[in-house]
Order: sequence, then structure tokens, then C-alpha cells
Amino acid sequence: MALESVYVATRGDGFGEDAGVGREPPINLEAEQALLSVLLANNLALERVGDFLRGEHFADAAHQRIFEACQRLIDRGQVANAITLKNYFERDEGLADVGGSAYLGRLTAVSGGIINVVDYARLIQDLFLRRQLIELGEEMVNEAYSHELDRDAQNQIEVCEKKLYDLAETGSAGRDFTPFGDALTLSITMAEAAMRHKGVSGVSSGFTDLDRVLGGLHDSDLVILAARPSMGKTSLATNIASNVATAKRERRQSDGSTVEECQVVAFFSLEMSSEQLATRVVSDMANVSSDRIRRGDISKDEFNRVFEAARHLGSLPLFIDDTPAITVPALRTRARRLKRQQKGLSLIVVDYLQLMQGVGGRSSENRVQEVSEITRGLKAIAKDLSVPVIALSQLSRATEQRDDKRPQLSDLRESGSIEQDADVVFFLFREEYYLARKKPSKRANEEEETFKQREKAHNEEVARVQNIAEVIVGKQRHGPIDTVELHFNGEFTRFSDLADSGHLPKAP
Repeated sequence: MALESVYVATRGDGFGEDAGVGREPPINLEAEQALLSVLLANNLALERVGDFLRGEHFADAAHQRIFEACQRLIDRGQVANAITLKNYFERDEGLADVGGSAYLGRLTAVSGGIINVVDYARLIQDLFLRRQLIELGEEMVNEAYSHELDRDAQNQIEVCEKKLYDLAETGSAGRDFTPFGDALTLSITMAEAAMRHKGVSGVSSGFTDLDRVLGGLHDSDLVILAARPSMGKTSLATNIASNVATAKRERRQSDGSTVEECQVVAFFSLEMSSEQLATRVVSDMANVSSDRIRRGDISKDEFNRVFEAARHLGSLPLFIDDTPAITVPALRTRARRLKRQQKGLSLIVVDYLQLMQGVGGRSSENRVQEVSEITRGLKAIAKDLSVPVIALSQLSRATEQRDDKRPQLSDLRESGSIEQDADVVFFLFREEYYLARKKPSKRANEEEETFKQREKAHNEEVARVQNIAEVIVGKQRHGPIDTVELHFNGEFTRFSDLADSGHLPKAP
């Protein structure tokens, strides 16, 4: 039996008043009949198609009802055939147009073998997706003709992208079971990689102590980097991005050999422009203040260092997208395109989460629900592209009301969704920032000696934490929580590993 789909189309260029006139939607009733015939003859056929084929995929409403009835009976452990379904459809008006319950007997006479059942199901699903595409296309055209003040063309494109992605997800069969032996092989391979790279099985952040706690940034993980303003979270994210783009990653080939390949990084900067972000990276490498670079207040020697740093950095596979208020569907589309064009993607950074926009511009309705949608979307991107996603996040002002200003999970804005969806949450905290703003002043009637003692104690406290930043791992789905100290150089917006006190040079 032929399984080509039946298309009835008029000739023409597809434009103008006659576009679509006389066309029939893509339908193949013979394939639907053949599949139902196989299913009624052998209920085991459902095991081969039940994970991706649904009743709504059938174009004929009667076929849809028969398939769903078969599913229900088989799921209950009962036999589904023309006899057991006869009473079920005896008075069903939905089958009246095809001859009532007698139609079940005619279905069993249709030729079709169980060996072809997957082919039938794939064709039925493909034609369903084509009909959905036609419907979506008509909807896109109608929306493009309409003019709504709160929805511009770009917003409509992003909504359409989301619908297309949802349709693509509907059409996918999903993941099948992974044999435990295969999962064990992956686990051993990961352990072997961690042994070779001193405990790092994922993408190295470039910071030794942070990698020791996290084991690197792992594929499919959503990592939240949260801090209060002026803590340096953008600087830390930029440092991690440049570290990843600078380093190379080993990849084991099918023959067992390993090759080094570049690590592509996508940096979505919603707060800063690409020029500002690039200036920070150049400042770090050239050891020249980013503020002085912006003002042009640099010497000829410093300019030469900046030029050399820019020349070196220009070859890095680090890509910046500074689109403001980007949505999750738009981010997914651009990241997927970059991965395809560069033949790989190692890290995605989003700066920052609260500046993203929900689909449809519903930010004023329910911000908590919108952020929940965004975090779920970012986690889905991490799994879909098999890449770690670092999303920066603001903290609430609750930290400012406590004596100990170190952040906690409850300080995350819209913390319910962020904390739940994230695989790793770590906070950036610099005590120096707060102590520097608590410089003591002389009290009324206070003796000079007492004031100097207080001032000395304060200066010693500031000196103790000067240039030290704490990275507090507050949640790690696959590992321990811990605190890591890094060195922070504000002039060059640079974080680096903190030297152990036992390895510092002795004072003269």
C-alpha cells in the first residue's frame, strides 16, 4: 500500500488573492487506517509508537477516538480489538459518518504489517506537524496585519519563535531509556577526566579553589551568580568567560585519542554595551585601569599594552550579544545558531537575569511568575544545548538590614523559582566594601586618644579584608557547599586565585 501523503494544490506562485485556494491540508487517511489495523490486530504495536504518537496527531476525528480508546484499554491491561471496542462505540455518534462500530471490522481488513507500524506513525506525526505549521503560519500572517500598540514586530517574532520551538518539542520523540551500563560508562569517563585535570570534570572556571569545590562548570547545569550591587559580579562573570575562551578543552575521539579544541563562549550582556564589556576584558589583560582607558588618560606605553592585549583577545572565541531585555526564546535561538556556526559551545553567560523579559511582555502582570518562566527556560537551554549557563542575579535589600551582610539563599529576588531551578548558586561578597563605608568619625566629647584607637582598629580590620572577595557556594546539587576566597583588584576589575599565606614573601 502506498504511503505517500495526499496533497491537492492549485498551480500558482502562492501569492495574491488565490494563495491557498483549492488546497487541501496534508492528510493521509490510508496511513491512519493501516496503523489502526495493525494496532487492533496486535496491541504490542503500541509499545513501539506510544511514546511519541498521540490521538491529536490523527487528521480524522474518528481515527483519533479509536486510537485513544485503544490506548485506554491497553493501559488498563485489557485487549483492544474490534470485538472489545464494539460496545464502546455502539452508540458513539462520532463514528456515525464512517459507519458506526461496523467500521472497526472494516479497519481490521486493511492490509498493514507490524514491521511498518513505526513508519506509519512517523508519517502521521509528520503530517500533523505540517498542518500545525500551516495553522501557525496563517496566525502569524494575521497578527502581522494587526497593529497593537503594546506588541511591536520584534515581540511578535519572539512569540512566533517560542511557538515554533514548542511545536518542535511536540514533534520530538523525547529521550528513550538509557541502559545502566551506558550510564556507568559516562560516569567512569567523567571520573577519568576529573583525574586527568586535577578534580575538574567540567569546564574550568580558571579559578583553582572554585574548581576544587564545583569540579568545574558542568554541561546542562544552570549556575546562578548572585550579589548586591558593586560587589563585582559582572567582573567575575567576565573573568570566567575570558578564562574559558582562552583555555582549550580536551575531547576524546572515537579511536581513543584526544584533541584540543577552542571553547566558544556566548556572553549576553543586558546591562552593559559590548564596548564596555570589551574594555573590562582588555583592562584585565593589559593591567591598565578601565576608567582611564575610557577617558583616554593613558601613556604611550600603556596604549601599546592595550593594543597588544586587544590584538590577542580579538582571536578569542568570545561572542557578546548586548540586546536589551532579551527573551528566553530569542536567547535560545541565538545560542543555538552560534553553536551551529562555531561547531560547538562551551559556556553561556547572562548578565543579568532580572533584566530579561518574559514572552509576550507580561512583566507588569506577575514578576515572580515571569522570573520563574525565565529560570525554567534557562535551565531548558542548558539541557537542550548541553552547556553550562551562568546567570547573574540581583539580591534583595534584606542583606543590608543584618549585621552579617553575607548573603543567603532567601536573599535571592523571586528566590522560590531561582533557588529551585538552579543546580548551583554561589554568592559574591566583599566585606571591604561595607567596612570602607563605616569609617569612624570623632564623637562629641570623645578624647583624641580614644578616637585614634577606634580609628586604628577600623583600619586594621579594613587591611585584614582588603582585596579579598568571598565566593559563597550556597547550593550545589551534586556537591558540598563551601566558601572560597579570591583576590580582587578593583582597578583592573580582575579576580584571581588568592595566594596561600604560607607562600607569601616574607616582609623585609
